[in-house]
Amino acid sequence: MKRIEVAAGASRYDVLVGPLDQARDRLPASPILISEPNVFALHRERVAAMLGAEPPILLPEGEAAKQWDVLHSLLAQLADRGATRSTAIVALGGGSVGDVAGLAASLFKRGCPIIHLPTTLLAQADSAVGGKTAIDAFGQKNLVGSFHQPALVIADPAFLDTLDPRQLRSGYAEILKYGLIDDAPFFAWCLAHGPALLAGDPAARDHAITTAIAAKARLIAGDIEDRTGQRALLNLGHSFAHAIESEAGLGRLLHGEAVAIGLILAFRFSARLGLCDDSEAEHLAAHLAEVGLPSSLAEVGIAGPALLRWIVHDKKNEGVALTLILARGIGRAFVARDVDPAALAAFLA
Repeated sequence: MKRIEVAAGASRYDVLVGPLDQARDRLPASPILISEPNVFALHRERVAAMLGAEPPILLPEGEAAKQWDVLHSLLAQLADRGATRSTAIVALGGGSVGDVAGLAASLFKRGCPIIHLPTTLLAQADSAVGGKTAIDAFGQKNLVGSFHQPALVIADPAFLDTLDPRQLRSGYAEILKYGLIDDAPFFAWCLAHGPALLAGDPAARDHAITTAIAAKARLIAGDIEDRTGQRALLNLGHSFAHAIESEAGLGRLLHGEAVAIGLILAFRFSARLGLCDDSEAEHLAAHLAEVGLPSSLAEVGIAGPALLRWIVHDKKNEGVALTLILARGIGRAFVARDVDPAALAAFLA
């Protein structure tokens, strides 16, 4: 079992990577379990033995969980079960379950503890760590949310054995992101070992998840609420990706699929601005295509100009100028706060 400590202001918590059974003594007595039907059906015997026989609260699958009515229903069920501010909530599932369960935990009685048991590669390597919670609203991805740090995260790579290949590829896009931000050697490692990770190699999965979590812990330590720019680097490709998801219709594409295209667009736009070489953008696109992720807007039936209306409403923007995470090369991402909307429009056209 590997332990990574996350320091988020006054909050400090552990992320454990390894067999869930070895962390049994860290799990609370009589928590409220939140999951979704398919995930709970796959793992109920293993998890129920550790958490008790109380039936879980089951949410819809995927982005359908991140809706106002689902959040309202979840809060009502917590109240019906007599949850208190000290009642632990355990979120068993992927990023959507973690997002809405985390938001409910942040709101219920002004905050109760949440433990994440992420079951997807994307959630284990990225979304379960850092305290971001959200639901979708008014057609926009993650528009309503809060920061609520977990009490504990346990990432058991064995959960990934039941994950379908499309979900694995989606998570891989977020893992690759960490190499692109500020770790060129890890990007090189991904080029060499990414296919093995996706094929189920335990050592590759363990290394990738641990590396990604450690990188995220480092980036959020001094920028808990995404305000000074350090944590904003984690959004590399995401302004494009969230626009792609919104334009496609939330839930049609997996988040990591949109991120894959978003990463390529971020590098191609950086190359257009003369910040990096075209070859780096094409190298990235070739690798993502090689592992089976979409590498162009055409593949998902979206026209570039359609993204602009979503990007101008991105949460990172301040004033008239746009804020994007761009790159001066592999492993050299930075926050660009004065992007000319006209230059972006010309690029997307």
